Amino acid sequence: MTSPARPIPSLPGAPAKRLRILLAEDNTVNQRLAKRLLEKRGHEVSIAGDGRQAVEAAMLAPPFDLILMDVQMPNMDGLEATRAIRQMDDPQLRSVPIVAMTAFAMKVDRERCMAAGMNGHLAKPIDPAELSATVESYASQGVQVDETKA
Repeated sequence: MTSPARPIPSLPGAPAKRLRILLAEDNTVNQRLAKRLLEKRGHEVSIAGDGRQAVEAAMLAPPFDLILMDVQMPNMDGLEATRAIRQMDDPQLRSVPIVAMTAFAMKVDRERCMAAGMNGHLAKPIDPAELSATVESYASQGVQVDETKA
């Protein structure tokens, strides 16, 4: 017998700005949870199931405002995908914030993520308040969806 789905916790306040977010995550449970949390905050979320899909999705127009990147994924891991995005010709694409999402939360793991070109680090399992605070910190730095393209 399956247990009923637990409600997603509500977080106070509206987001600073509505963002277009690419969630690169291979685990379907984490995909659903993060997507629901982010959409509940008013953000637009697209999902890539592995690093290769994340690189391809990142090149689509209009550009994403933020990428949440799992580090361990099939086909191409998050570190490789981040390096590929950072080496692209488009300066706007190269500068999009990329935040690691990983169960590896030690200092050396964070340093590997930053060395690959990531801007931040979120530990798994996903903590709704931490996810929201991290996303909102990027929203308050001035990235915002162009409503004419959304």
